[in-house]
Amino acid sequence: MPLFEHEQPNITLDEDLVRQARLLTSNLSNTVENLLREFVTREHGLRAAQDAAMTQVIDGFNSYHTQHGLLSDEFSNL
Repeated sequence: MPLFEHEQPNITLDEDLVRQARLLTSNLSNTVENLLREFVTREHGLRAAQDAAMTQVIDGFNSYHTQHGLLSDEFSNL
C-alpha cells in the first residue's frame, strides 16, 4: 500500500506552460504536488493570521464597549 493516496484530478493547464515546465523538471506531477502543498500551507497560515487579527479587533471593540458603552446607546429607543 502506498504511503500517500493520490487522486487523479481533472485540471486544465495551458499546453505551452506544461511544455515549458517539462523542460525544467523530470517529474512534473511531483513538482506540481509540492507547489500545491506549499500553496495550501501558506494559505492556511495567512488565513490563520487574518483570523487572529480579526479576533484581536473584535476583542478590542468588546473591551471598549464593556468599559465605555457605545455613543449610540444613549440615543436608543429600545
